[in-house]
Amino acid sequence: MRRNYGKYLIRTAIVAVVFAGVAVFVGSESFAQRAKPKPAEKKPVIPKVITLAQRAKLGRVTFNHVKHNGGEYNASGPITCIQCHHTARPAAELVNIPPHTLVWPKDRDTTLTAELFAEDPKKAAVAACRDCHARAGQKPKLLDAMPVIVDPDTKQETLITNEVAFHNACDVCHFEIGFRNKNTKAPTVTNCKSCHKR
Repeated sequence: MRRNYGKYLIRTAIVAVVFAGVAVFVGSESFAQRAKPKPAEKKPVIPKVITLAQRAKLGRVTFNHVKHNGGEYNASGPITCIQCHHTARPAAELVNIPPHTLVWPKDRDTTLTAELFAEDPKKAAVAACRDCHARAGQKPKLLDAMPVIVDPDTKQETLITNEVAFHNACDVCHFEIGFRNKNTKAPTVTNCKSCHKR
């Protein structure tokens, strides 16, 4: 009888271990089913459309980012990222394009391209226009003060607010396109409503 009692204890122990294992497995499986999965980290993408001048009296401006940087629009060739994001290149490259002198970040050693952004958006380090060119009376997000251009002859200073920056950048490009192609559908610099829509 003692022998049978020993076998009984061993069988009971085995059953208990198996049962405990099943309980742990089932419990962990149901916990795994209840636990919310971690959301996949969203990788930044180049915005397709950007709305500018949201508070302008003449109305907002819809800027089709994809058509400008994707090749559908061009200005004597493809429009590169740094034509607008002029701070996104090493300082040595800015020597030839005055009055731009600011680089962001200050130790930048890459030139912004769509390929660089696609590879690693953080390394691309893209500043939005308003990060440096804030509204009049506001401090820019990335700079200590609003950028200023000084006229070499008159020494007059011009604050490069977002309004001034947008009009200078957009108007120069649109004027160039209109000068080369009279049949262009590009906005005209003399007609505010060709960009601004209420």
